[in-house]
Amino acid sequence: MVYSNKLREGQNPQTWVGDPAEDGGQELRLPVPELFSFTEALRYLNREPNECMHAIKGDRIVKALRIGEEAAVVEVREEPSALAVRFLGEAPAERWVRAEAARYVRDWFDLDTDLRPFYELASADPLLSQAIRAHRGLRCIGIPDLFEAVSWGILGQQITLSFAYTLKRRLVEAYGVPVEAEGQQYWLFPTVERIASLSVSELTDLRMTGKKAEYLIEVATRILDGRLSKEGLLDAGGCREAEKQLVAIRGIGPWTANYVLMRCLRMATAFPIDDVGLHNAIKFAAGMDRKPTKDELKRLAVPWAGWEAYATFYLWRLLY
Repeated sequence: MVYSNKLREGQNPQTWVGDPAEDGGQELRLPVPELFSFTEALRYLNREPNECMHAIKGDRIVKALRIGEEAAVVEVREEPSALAVRFLGEAPAERWVRAEAARYVRDWFDLDTDLRPFYELASADPLLSQAIRAHRGLRCIGIPDLFEAVSWGILGQQITLSFAYTLKRRLVEAYGVPVEAEGQQYWLFPTVERIASLSVSELTDLRMTGKKAEYLIEVATRILDGRLSKEGLLDAGGCREAEKQLVAIRGIGPWTANYVLMRCLRMATAFPIDDVGLHNAIKFAAGMDRKPTKDELKRLAVPWAGWEAYATFYLWRLLY
């Protein structure tokens, strides 16, 4: 699996520390910004009962992580001005592995974005002001792993959201890796190596279309051989250049590309303008009797310049 936080070439994993965090060995403490609501994050992550990549237990969330060759299960809970990240079972012995876990959680919960400029523009916007009042402190919850993010975008094409979650569960349980912690089982997303080795028929046995199976294998192969990487997309020169790289890959259209740029690459100007959910959210927020046209949406989005991804995420949240 290709992690968003993998070590850069030339870094020494024995000395690399990563994001600032209080490292207590078994437990890490991550400071959070003022405009952050763990409650809103949990509400968002708890929307779908068929989600297989994390488990919410009351006021805590548990997730399995793959870091290099190691697997770890972490439990995240809220503390005053911080998130506490506890390793279930034995904590990783090496500090760099624990630091990578901290970085993953920071990326997952989008803790490093300064939301104050977005809130300033949103408070003056008739559509966004509703969303920030209803979901104050919500962050753009991420999918830090590139392969998982692209796979989710492909799986969700032209089907209902509930069936997309069913397909993801089938894929994960068939080809992912289970990890045991404190008597319960959690899942790691399938690796690019595993998916690239499959035949189309092995994936269509999960009841996905042949085209989606081909697309997943193609993306896994490109990541495996280095033609597609998070670093390459980040170095493309900007959001539109990264989008062009993605849409050049079979099975990735503008919607999937912008979804990945939002949720994985953290590009604030990513804008899935053709998204049906966004159109329905605007219809709801504006009290319209129809969905907006594309030209109307473009005009509405002018004040969102520089923050289109966050505007989209907040508007989605009004409905989902």
